[in-house]
Amino acid sequence: MDRRLSYAMGDLVANVALGAFVGLLCWLIVGPSWNMWIAMLLMMAIGSFLGLVSFFLTARWLGAMEAMVPMMLTGELTGMVVGMAVPMMPFAAWQGLVWGAACGAGSMVIIWIANALLKGVTREGKEVRHG
Repeated sequence: MDRRLSYAMGDLVANVALGAFVGLLCWLIVGPSWNMWIAMLLMMAIGSFLGLVSFFLTARWLGAMEAMVPMMLTGELTGMVVGMAVPMMPFAAWQGLVWGAACGAGSMVIIWIANALLKGVTREGKEVRHG
């Protein structure tokens, strides 16, 4: 992953925006009478698809694989969390936006931690540094 501040902020903004959009969409589609498991599975699929579509829109500026993995994770995670929350409790549109944005930011934290842990130290005892 690129360590430039402009790249990191662009990736974060793209994922937070995607999460907020998917969260609002989940709130619009899913109703209180839905089965929470069916809502979770359907919204996860829709979120993943929207992550793929938004990847095509942002890959030019963020890079191909660097944008696809976080955006699809954001879409899936937001679809699962918000899609399952709407049938479980009274849920407002602003909550869908906030929960979705939080899922977008959380997925970026997960990706950055996983990336840092996976780089690690090689068998020869040398730390791997790219860039």
